[in-house]
Amino acid sequence: MMLSVDVLALHCSRALINGSCGNTKSRGPFQAQQTRLSLPLRSHPRSWHSLCSLSRSAAVSVMAEGERDTFDGERASVLVKELRQCFNTGKTKNYEWRVSQLENILKMVEQREEDILSALHNDLSKPQQEAFISEVSLIKGSCTLALKELKRWMMPEKVKTSMTTFPSSAEIVSEPLGVVLVISTWNYPFMLSLEPVIGAIAAGNAVVLKPSEIAPATASLLAKLLEEYVDNSAIKVVEGAVAETSALLEQKWDKIFYTGSGRVGRIVMSAAAKHLTPVILELGGKCPAVVDIDVDLQVAARRIVAGKWACSNGQACIAPDYLITTKAFAPKLIDALRLELQVFFGDDPMESKDISRIVNLYHFMRLSKLMDDYKVSDKIVLGGQRNENQLKIAPTILLDVPEDSLIMEEEIFGPLLPILTVENLEDSFALINSRSKPLAAYLFTNNEELKKDFVKNISSGGMLINDTILHESHSLWLTFWRSWGEWDGFIPRLGCAWRRFVCTLKVISVDLSSTTVIGLLNR
Repeated sequence: MMLSVDVLALHCSRALINGSCGNTKSRGPFQAQQTRLSLPLRSHPRSWHSLCSLSRSAAVSVMAEGERDTFDGERASVLVKELRQCFNTGKTKNYEWRVSQLENILKMVEQREEDILSALHNDLSKPQQEAFISEVSLIKGSCTLALKELKRWMMPEKVKTSMTTFPSSAEIVSEPLGVVLVISTWNYPFMLSLEPVIGAIAAGNAVVLKPSEIAPATASLLAKLLEEYVDNSAIKVVEGAVAETSALLEQKWDKIFYTGSGRVGRIVMSAAAKHLTPVILELGGKCPAVVDIDVDLQVAARRIVAGKWACSNGQACIAPDYLITTKAFAPKLIDALRLELQVFFGDDPMESKDISRIVNLYHFMRLSKLMDDYKVSDKIVLGGQRNENQLKIAPTILLDVPEDSLIMEEEIFGPLLPILTVENLEDSFALINSRSKPLAAYLFTNNEELKKDFVKNISSGGMLINDTILHESHSLWLTFWRSWGEWDGFIPRLGCAWRRFVCTLKVISVDLSSTTVIGLLNR
């Protein structure tokens, strides 16, 4: 998952302070509660986007290595009690405190960059350039954004009152929810841990971060660094696995933020329901990419390769999960992908240092099972090499896999890319809609009518036309890269340093360098 502070829901409630009293009602997805009180109004305009940015999640401290085996429900209860006492002092609501913590995180990332890159390489063999762009630089950008906007986010927002309360005035005041829990994931273990932490601190919460045990080097480093750089009375880290996570989920939180699979998401939601705790789930899905016959094939192939294999070797929730094209065009598309894979990773991708490995043996075996399924084992047209000792699987393309095969029943989350063929591209709409709503949907075409039909008929968390991945960068500038030849430097593709775009009540499209970004309000 590649997210940032202004797409994460901060854990704060918004109180509408009005000259009238009585009713409380919900005013939006980022609000936990509202209270009407009498108060004079201070006028301060603030955009909906800024309010959403202030209504987001997270924070951190540390469990010593020797203590992890004894972290049970009792210790978790004590931990939450201590954090709640800290929050009730009002310390975390203070503007200066929030700024100091954000500045310390920014300093931590700048001073310990080499340690961070080393941990990411130990966990996933992430190439240094990829790790810097997709993890380190995004955290720097989120801290910078929060520091720049925090004062404005904290200001009350003037709202109109009705004639029945004349001559009253009213304002919306954002306030932190309290003590929140962040459960992170392993594919971007540094960025996806600290993004919600930054949001929670900016909102004035006390927080516990539970990093993923599947990326142990990064989890251990986060615990060590956050203990050193931030206020551990309000920001704590708990290392561990299922037992520690279960102990944390038994507690009463004011909000829970979870990034990961739908299976664990159901467990988190079930545990939260016992306490009526609001939850944010950032889950995955099977993201389709439809390829028309009228595209610049080299450019389209390069962008598909970059979005699928150059991002943690397919271990990203918004990576293209399967392609759809016409039967006649499929061979040309495969040839183009083969050529671009060679440009990106050389003649033997198994020896390339510019591609991540599979995170652990369990996921290696899971992906191997998808490849060995008798329904698709003879459908591999490119790649298929694997090395269990090195936990490496080469970029693999499969053609015309059955829709009921294992590889099409679950999110792949790896370097395997099935291609489904149809007679007409319009047939792809029914194919996509027959499955669960995707987290992202991609279309490569120069046909304006097809673009409109795709936006009209396909529902997804995000949408991008003529590129992949980039729509997730709308919170801050993201200089994404495409590489020609050696990966010893970055070559920005067609100036795709993206400015933040604001989502409105309807779909927005922004055309830049033959790329259309679609933003949805419900994202």
